[in-house]
Amino acid sequence: MQRRQAFKYELKPTGEQQRNLRRYAGSCRFVYNKALALQQANHAAGEKFIGYVAMAAKLPVWKREAGQAWLKDSPSQALQHALKDLDKAYQNFFAKRADFPRFKRKGNGDRFRYPDPKQIKLDPANNRLFLPKLGWIPGQSH
Repeated sequence: MQRRQAFKYELKPTGEQQRNLRRYAGSCRFVYNKALALQQANHAAGEKFIGYVAMAAKLPVWKREAGQAWLKDSPSQALQHALKDLDKAYQNFFAKRADFPRFKRKGNGDRFRYPDPKQIKLDPANNRLFLPKLGWIPGQSH
């Protein structure tokens, strides 16, 4: 029999970690909005919907564009997940389960995810969590 155990932590990031968390959420919002604008321009030109795989192939190009090198500082899987979120929003729209996807605004539910649990390390003895590109974040267990 396998035992599953859950840990609930309140993260207490340092000032620099808080800035990075906000920056990563902003990068994900930027990628989502850029992809949505590209989809809308593509539709206006009479072209077909661009799927996730084709859109994800554009992500490295966006990171190399002038003025967008700051995208390289964000976790790539989080940026890819923002594109997956947009793809899911379009799929829900096409299936008539949701309205047309809208642009995201700053401060309105800013969030991002680390989809791969292998990247996250938990140290319950010291009440801390390791996240890629952020390092060990102190926390308080509940």
